[in-house]
Amino acid sequence: MGAKTGLLVYADGDVPELLRRVGAADRDRTATMVRRLYPGWEVEEREGSNLADGVYPPKGTVYAASWSGVEVIGDRGMMIDLPSQLPEHLVAASAGRRLVLHNMHSVVDWLAFAVWEDGRLVRSLSLSPDDGIMENIGEPFPFEQPYWAGEHSADVIPWPDEDEEPYPLPFHPLDMGEDALRALCGFIQEGRPKANDVDADHIRLHGFRVGDPHGPTPVKQEAELQSAGAAIAPPSFYTFGPDGLLVESNDL
Repeated sequence: MGAKTGLLVYADGDVPELLRRVGAADRDRTATMVRRLYPGWEVEEREGSNLADGVYPPKGTVYAASWSGVEVIGDRGMMIDLPSQLPEHLVAASAGRRLVLHNMHSVVDWLAFAVWEDGRLVRSLSLSPDDGIMENIGEPFPFEQPYWAGEHSADVIPWPDEDEEPYPLPFHPLDMGEDALRALCGFIQEGRPKANDVDADHIRLHGFRVGDPHGPTPVKQEAELQSAGAAIAPPSFYTFGPDGLLVESNDL
């Protein structure tokens, strides 16, 4: 699957330290938090996951846990190009607390993360090789410094026989993404864990199906997919003719 995250964390202090001390999260407390953060949405309980696997849930699913001092939400709906545009009610819920957003998608080498302190954005970064640096707000954190200083070159070499440009960023976003996840949340998705990393495999998250009341229903979504499929022209098949040229074939 690769490294993918859609993670939001509210905390009363240092997130890694708080997560190292958590036990089992109360389901009712967690459900109350989810309904508070998704006002007016349909919320139904479903099977849960863990912090290692639950940071990129299936579409329409939220994995979450609420403890005293720290709350975790995994939702791919949190994956936005510009972290500074996180919905206002989610930022407002962090009054007096630290809020961490971490987004990463290995398919497009995209990383975005942001930190708010008492509702004030102190750092936001979003970048990918296709779109470049989309957002860069605030002073870089210490874990970023080696990357900006050129100590972690991307080390992505084009194929010798292909006309490709060098990697368009000075470092690989996913490499920084893992360091950002460890520094801000205490664990990683890929790579070698450290002795003091949070044991994300053993932190259970409760599962919820969430539905936007203003969004399309599952039936409408399925109808739209079928309509789009029907609009696609049937495939064409070709074979070589006697003269060696490709000609359309109706035999397949």
